[in-house]
Amino acid sequence: MHPVILFDGDCLFCHASAHWIAARDRQAVFRFAAQQSAVGQALLAKQEMSAGDSVVLIENGCCYVKSDAVLRIGRRLAWPWNWLAASGFLIPRLLRDHIYDTVANHRHRLTLKRDHCQLPPPELRSRFLDEWPLW
Repeated sequence: MHPVILFDGDCLFCHASAHWIAARDRQAVFRFAAQQSAVGQALLAKQEMSAGDSVVLIENGCCYVKSDAVLRIGRRLAWPWNWLAASGFLIPRLLRDHIYDTVANHRHRLTLKRDHCQLPPPELRSRFLDEWPLW
């Protein structure tokens, strides 16, 4: 079963991040869903979680959030991202999560101002598990 990345469907930065990951996931390992979608809500409920401000990675029945999710995702991407992610685990989780929280708190300011999210290109669309109204 493919690992699933659940992202904030109301956040342009999160949409852009999902597209960025998909473009660098050369083996098409990951699947994507917005946390607010029916699929995202069902997956979160199965993990006994609710939608939040963190990216969620569900992999092999385990759930990862914040910097653990980001680094585990990065390890599955092409070089140099896999190497950078592997070395990121050398940083203590408390510090990694602080950095993650800082970026998450400012993510709405980190994207270009748009009134809608970009549609995934046709070759990536099948990897998104649901249609989200903003696409």
